[in-house]
Amino acid sequence: MRVAMIGTGYVGLVSGACFSEFGVEVVCVDKDEAKISALRDRCEIPIYEPGLDTLVQTNAAAGRLTFTTDLTEAVRNADVVFIAVGTPSRRGDGHADLSYVHAAAREIAAALSGYTVVVNKSTVPVGTGREVERIIREARPDADFDVVSNPEFLREGSAINDFMRPDRVVIGTDSERARDIMRRLYSPLYLIEKPILFTSRESSELIKYAANAFLATKITFINEIADLCEKVGANVNDIARGIGLDRRIGSKFLHPGPGYGGSCFPKDTAALIRTAREYDAPIRIVETVAELNRTRKLAMADRIEEALGGTAQDRTIAILGLTFKPETDDMRDSPSLDIIPALQARGACIRAYDPEGMKEAARLFTDVYFATDAYDAMDGADVLVILTEWNEFRQLNLERTRERLKAPLIVDLRNVYTLQDMEEHGFRYYSIGRPAIH
Repeated sequence: MRVAMIGTGYVGLVSGACFSEFGVEVVCVDKDEAKISALRDRCEIPIYEPGLDTLVQTNAAAGRLTFTTDLTEAVRNADVVFIAVGTPSRRGDGHADLSYVHAAAREIAAALSGYTVVVNKSTVPVGTGREVERIIREARPDADFDVVSNPEFLREGSAINDFMRPDRVVIGTDSERARDIMRRLYSPLYLIEKPILFTSRESSELIKYAANAFLATKITFINEIADLCEKVGANVNDIARGIGLDRRIGSKFLHPGPGYGGSCFPKDTAALIRTAREYDAPIRIVETVAELNRTRKLAMADRIEEALGGTAQDRTIAILGLTFKPETDDMRDSPSLDIIPALQARGACIRAYDPEGMKEAARLFTDVYFATDAYDAMDGADVLVILTEWNEFRQLNLERTRERLKAPLIVDLRNVYTLQDMEEHGFRYYSIGRPAIH
């Protein structure tokens, strides 16, 4: 089977590499000549995702994975064409910007040859499959094709495992012909008994948004409970464990923090809110979640300032972690994008370190010192703030940390350390939803 993957961003590159690992012949297409040249000639990966470089190199060397800017040739020879282009939030209304999807559909239409399954892999609102079909049909009334929805559920930092061993694969189509081809494409997952759920296109499109909105709600819920814990003297870690052991709730996504970010949750909740309003079925819970998350990020600067005695003016703040989560270089909607400028506006000097995100961060921040490692960031700082829970920040040498800091003060926005450890090492310690150590 031959696959054309339109778009070599996060979803397209990971999905294309993983399909090639299944033994499928995959051609990844992108308009960015420099990116394609780097992938084709040097196997240079444009994103950080653990294991992706090896996967690409292995399958490119085996001839199963190739890269091109020639969409026409790739589509003409493909049995399945995936649309995996960006759908960023549209300015002004929060809806998903489908201009790249529609442009891809028009180009695919011109290149179709023989029966082809066109798959929306991009995260798109309900009704996009119908619109893609209309665009192609209008341009090529003679074309033999079906449009399928196949949303991705890849977590940055563990995307390869999520693709190879998914909780489920969702495929939206009413065409038995398309269904058979998609079954064949995902046959390696049948062999390991992973659930393949066939639905209508509309149901498939909505499943992705509903899943992300639910997870965003779960994160926001535990953040609200954490705030209550601080008022009543409870420990949010105990609360999360106590409710997470209930199998109806589960322990995942019950980790309090500075608010969710990344490439999916913020834009997907915004798009779902917009879609629901358009259909006169507003989802008030998700609307509240999005607003609470926005204000929470801003409130983190207040927490840091309070720990400093009420002012950040002329204080040096060490920030560990800039990306929205560990094991990625993705800065999109990261809490750091709200917290750092807010602290700078209050007169603070920022020293920051992130294992993978500093190249992108340097493009987004001004007047920030980017350190060579965690201890360099701490050097002479008035407070250490843990913003992203990278593994290397979980086992800091606390004696060395004390020596580097001007004062033994830590604000841990990810609850990386135990209260006992902080007390034993003589730190003043502020975390989320747990008693402070003064």
